[in-house]
Amino acid sequence: MHETASAVAIHAPYLWLIVALPALGVLIQLFLGERLGKGAVTVVAPAVIFGAFLVAAYSFLQVWGSPPGTSLELNLWPWIYAGSLHVDVALRVDALSGVMIMIVTGVGFLIHVYSTGYMHDDESFARFFTYLNLFMCAMLILVMADNLPLLFVGWEGVGLCSYLLIGFWYQVDANASAGKKAFIVNRVGDAGFLLGLFLIYWNLGAGPHTLSFGELATHAHEIPLPVVGLATLLMFVGATGKSAQLPLYVWLPDAMAGPTPVSALIHAATMVTAGVYMITRMNFLFVLAPQTMAVIATVGALTAIFAASIGLVQNDIKKVLAYSTVSQLGYMFLAVGVGAFSAAVFHLMTHAFFKGLLFLGSGSVIHGMGGEQDMRKMGGLKHHMPWTYRTFLVGTIAIAGIPPLAGFFSKDLILAHAFATFPVLWGLGMCAAAMTSFYMFRLFYMTFEGECRADEHTKHHIHESPASMTVPLMILAVLSIVGGWVGLPEFVLWGNRFDEFLAPVIHAAHGEHLAESTEIILMLASVAVAVGGWFTARTFYVTRPELPKQLADSWADLYETLSQKYYVDEIYDAVFVQPIFVLSNWLWRFFDVAIIDGLVNGAASFVSGNSSVWRRLQTGNVQHYAVSMLVGAVLVLGYFALR
Repeated sequence: MHETASAVAIHAPYLWLIVALPALGVLIQLFLGERLGKGAVTVVAPAVIFGAFLVAAYSFLQVWGSPPGTSLELNLWPWIYAGSLHVDVALRVDALSGVMIMIVTGVGFLIHVYSTGYMHDDESFARFFTYLNLFMCAMLILVMADNLPLLFVGWEGVGLCSYLLIGFWYQVDANASAGKKAFIVNRVGDAGFLLGLFLIYWNLGAGPHTLSFGELATHAHEIPLPVVGLATLLMFVGATGKSAQLPLYVWLPDAMAGPTPVSALIHAATMVTAGVYMITRMNFLFVLAPQTMAVIATVGALTAIFAASIGLVQNDIKKVLAYSTVSQLGYMFLAVGVGAFSAAVFHLMTHAFFKGLLFLGSGSVIHGMGGEQDMRKMGGLKHHMPWTYRTFLVGTIAIAGIPPLAGFFSKDLILAHAFATFPVLWGLGMCAAAMTSFYMFRLFYMTFEGECRADEHTKHHIHESPASMTVPLMILAVLSIVGGWVGLPEFVLWGNRFDEFLAPVIHAAHGEHLAESTEIILMLASVAVAVGGWFTARTFYVTRPELPKQLADSWADLYETLSQKYYVDEIYDAVFVQPIFVLSNWLWRFFDVAIIDGLVNGAASFVSGNSSVWRRLQTGNVQHYAVSMLVGAVLVLGYFALR
């Protein structure tokens, strides 16, 4: 079911505070941060996010305690009034956006607290938190927007902030290039989003239109179905950019160039969830385009297994987690593609907990190792970093899909819906799940178990992170354990309360309802796959550590292909980047230098040359002028005399 006319809207004059508080933090740090010093920034930056979290929690509880379908709304001011387009700056919190603001502000606050310890010695401390608060502000605009144009403002805002934060340490060219790559790739996707938005507006019919989600839900059936198919496909192109799906995923692994808290914020709470949220918010339109839904499900499943296969052999601790994020996002798109929108949001929430934990845990490892990110130079860290070790283990079990941790319930729900709709895609999802369990336990064992492989200098300086970093890890570890219990299988205890909460604003899945026995068999298969991945990783990296090298040597070509990430970046460079460089260089030399500059410089040369000729007649010498006058007089007299 979806939004109906019977839904109750409550005026909530305090909603603006959720966006305004992070914006206030931006202004304070932008204009006063350097003067106030690190101590003040350390308090202000997390405090404004905590304030937003408190208001968000109050809003969420109000929606939760109200009849199903209730939403909180606030119309701030008129914005775009042009012809039949009437758009206001209006905010909305319903069941869906309520869940999102809790994730964004809750996990975002923990990341801010963590960042005060991680970035303490950085000379651009205030600038970092200015960008971080701005990122939060943009994401909150995106999820609270009551209409598509305002959502697009937040959409572009998180794109800008990703560029600023990924390239935060821009003094290193690779970091600056990674920021530009993220920005450019997302512009490709955003062009599709805009075209889809325009198509929807142009086909809504006569009369004023606000492009609010309530209006769109009411009039969606009036849009011609071919237009719906094309518009949703174009908007999905935008989602592939923001949420890093094939073929626009290439920016996300490079985003690891930014500080680790940035990676956690992008991957767990903000930007990459935007595409999933947008499609879920527009579910009433996407269900009218079954071909688009099939494309989304297929792309999601292929992305999940594609990225997971790359993660099998990566040695940079953050790169493993980056490809893991791409893969997990694939699960979310698989879910929305088969119509299981609430399952996608459920996995989005649990993923925010355990992926935030894993990224912050990797940051703790990097911090304790003096900046080292290569897992081949780690090992034995559980003795030096006990809290990081324990919390990281929780995150690893959660993402591997082992019950009763959060990741099991959300991932299993997605796979069950996939099995009921497209069994082939369920098979791809199971393969990706096996790979996920393997590469995550591989990361865990290489980092924390065995003997330390670091150099002697690094060994003597390995240390546990401060409380400002470990306490957020503990909180996220607890959430990674219990966060999935709100969405239990229907036949277990209280059932799927999460799905019930979102039901008024989200369509149910298309697939047939599975029998209880079938669900149990699928759950057991999912657990078996996760345990199998763990056992294989333990065999390879604890029991028989010589096996990985033997296997890599036996399958050298495949190993090299996976290590080089299927050469996708090289292919893109050859097919798109280099031809554009060559064309740009030719246009510069031919059109810019030869034609445009040639015309301008030629005109200047003509005027200069012509002037230099006439300049000789204006020497400033009186005798020359007298001679010229005499010659002129003689010529005139001679002319008349000869006549």
